[in-house]
Amino acid sequence: MTVTDTPCDTDTNTNTNTNTGTGTGTDTATATATATDPTATTAHPRRAFALLGAVQITLIFTLAAIAVPLPEIGRTFGLERADLILLSAAYGLTFAGLLLFGGRLSDRYGGRRALTAGLILFAAASAAAPFAPGIGTLLAARFAQGAGAALIAPAAMTVLRAVFPAPAAYGKAMATWGGLSVLGATAGNLLSGVIAELLSWRWSFAVPLAVAVAALVLAPRLLPDTPPSRGRALDLPGALLATAGITLASYGLVATDALPWSSAGVLVPLGIGAALLIAFWYAERRAGDPLLPPRFLLDRRRALALAAIAFSACATAMTFVTLSLHLQQDRDWSPLRTSAAFVPFAIALLSSGRAAGPLIARFGPRVVTAAGLATAGAGLVLLALTGLDPHAPYASALLPGLVLLPTGAAASFAGAAVLTTHGVPHERTGLAGGVLNTAMELGPTVVFAIVLTFGSDAVSLAATGAALALVAALNLRVQRSRPSRPSRPSSPTQGATQ
Repeated sequence: MTVTDTPCDTDTNTNTNTNTGTGTGTDTATATATATDPTATTAHPRRAFALLGAVQITLIFTLAAIAVPLPEIGRTFGLERADLILLSAAYGLTFAGLLLFGGRLSDRYGGRRALTAGLILFAAASAAAPFAPGIGTLLAARFAQGAGAALIAPAAMTVLRAVFPAPAAYGKAMATWGGLSVLGATAGNLLSGVIAELLSWRWSFAVPLAVAVAALVLAPRLLPDTPPSRGRALDLPGALLATAGITLASYGLVATDALPWSSAGVLVPLGIGAALLIAFWYAERRAGDPLLPPRFLLDRRRALALAAIAFSACATAMTFVTLSLHLQQDRDWSPLRTSAAFVPFAIALLSSGRAAGPLIARFGPRVVTAAGLATAGAGLVLLALTGLDPHAPYASALLPGLVLLPTGAAASFAGAAVLTTHGVPHERTGLAGGVLNTAMELGPTVVFAIVLTFGSDAVSLAATGAALALVAALNLRVQRSRPSRPSRPSSPTQGATQ
């Protein structure tokens, strides 16, 4: 995937670097920044980006790796529906719950050190999972994978900032980075069905293990050693409150798929989780060096960009889950044929991701984000209207939605990633990475669980499509309500207010 130039400005296409299609602009910008930034020490920025991108794709691939073969896993271990739901959510629960703390560890101890530690944990858990003799061992491995991923994801963004320290180069890298997660989810759903059909679901863990081991070998050669911020506190009370609150609230929402909202299994974790998150918010307002500065999320532009990421992630996850079950249960398709049905999805995703950078350079990330959200919403509505009819032909009922949705989702992810990280100082890159990935993880869990309560699958798809259109309109409204201004690097004073 080619990294293309994008502006760092969030609203205007003036004063931007439109140096697309070649490596000269990237290399020149990186070389120039190297003279002033000691963290930019890599001589191979493209190879470094490829390594970090492969790791990011693999993190999301692992999230979706057992989605299609989940019924087979249930038969292997004799699991009930509630057990399958917990197994499906285990990786995402620890991933989302620990991301903010993972971002602080990355900023505190240095991106490459945090990345290495996370890769070791991730690799160990991936090696143990395929040999699990029962559900308990497999659950523990999935929880450990998520914990490793929570350290890797923000650390990778910290290292990425060091690879591309110049604002224009970093902005274009983030435009491509934003589409990597949905690419990972697509790859997970495609390959998991193929692997389960031809080999066994246990072989799905070979992919994350191989990528983690390769990254551990190549990281010292390709990635710069980012300096730690020794003066920063870890904010352990904030980390405990955030982790416990997000994990419990997410679990309570996920449990609604098997339990009624009035049950103790839903209300207790949901209530405790909500109380802990409220306590976290008040604690952060009083902390001297908070884990998540409240003003970081109060910026309307960043908040709407994070909403775009969460709802786009929800839309793609909902489509995979709903259609995978529909095709296998209602149409009696095999896992391999089900995976093949998503091939056009992957092609549209790759094409849109490749075009997103030049579009952002021309029109600005907010316009591209809004257009992507509207397009993805239209795809969901089409799927809701025609895609769930078991007698409707694939080409006319499913294919249009399976092309529109990824086309829009890739564009919205790319634009929203640029908006989320715009103006964030170097010492808060891990924080930005943690927040961005948290939104990406909460979409398929929290937002998905809420939308499922609306009724049938068709109603849930249509409601999510309407939500995407609403977020698109709000993004454009914020753009018109605030004047555009040229981009400039954040000063330390500006960074303190983020």
